[in-house]
Amino acid sequence: MTAYPEEFAVPPTVEDQFGPAARAYATFSYHAAGPDLPIIVEAAGLTGSEDVLDIGTGAGHTAMACAPHAATVTAIDLTPQMLQAASDLAASRRLANIQFRLADAASLPFPDGSFDAATCRVAAHHFPAIDRALAEAFRVLRPGGRLVIADTVAPEDPLGDTFLNTLEYLRDPSHVRDYRGSEWLRLLARAGFDAAIIHRFPLSLDGADWVARQHTPAHRVAVIRELLDGAPPALRSAFEIRQDPWGFSQPIAVIRAVRPAAA
Repeated sequence: MTAYPEEFAVPPTVEDQFGPAARAYATFSYHAAGPDLPIIVEAAGLTGSEDVLDIGTGAGHTAMACAPHAATVTAIDLTPQMLQAASDLAASRRLANIQFRLADAASLPFPDGSFDAATCRVAAHHFPAIDRALAEAFRVLRPGGRLVIADTVAPEDPLGDTFLNTLEYLRDPSHVRDYRGSEWLRLLARAGFDAAIIHRFPLSLDGADWVARQHTPAHRVAVIRELLDGAPPALRSAFEIRQDPWGFSQPIAVIRAVRPAAA
């Protein structure tokens, strides 16, 4: 029988992985003020009267971006420490129309048709049951409701896809998959949505900060560095791999999905 290293014996949960990182994510520049935040708010079609659900809220930045443009925002996450960090941050900004709740994206504790819009920002690549999560989002949206997803997307070519997902898993073993853009459109169509990718941009990452936020062990960091250093020219160009300071860029996409009015 093959003996696996102890760190692979029991896969870490999202709660285990992100609990200790909650405060770091509350202040990380992209999460707090990324260029996709205003795009998400606009794509959600908020006019001030909507009930919004933020799925996998993390430190609450998307919920807080939506709050001034919505009637109510319900923000859910699986990690209590993240919810506490988000609640503290919202209180410091005097945002009183956000409710933070502990909940699973694959089993939302809300009745059918509870929300006008839903958002999910850089969280879906951690969902172990993406089909169930999308089906749940569809269920809790009212007909005509909008789901806006922003997430890291894998390149369409197999080499780039494998390379990015390997880096992600080495850094954070709770990572499930960065889907390709084409996969996202198929997944959303299967859930019943009409979907389109509305924006793409590269997110430049400082490698040392990227691994520090997840407390990645030194031996895993060494493998990440080796993969980046040894990447062929096509990957070096696609991911904007840099040295001194070391880092690379992740491709991010914003996707708008609509529950048909007749559904």
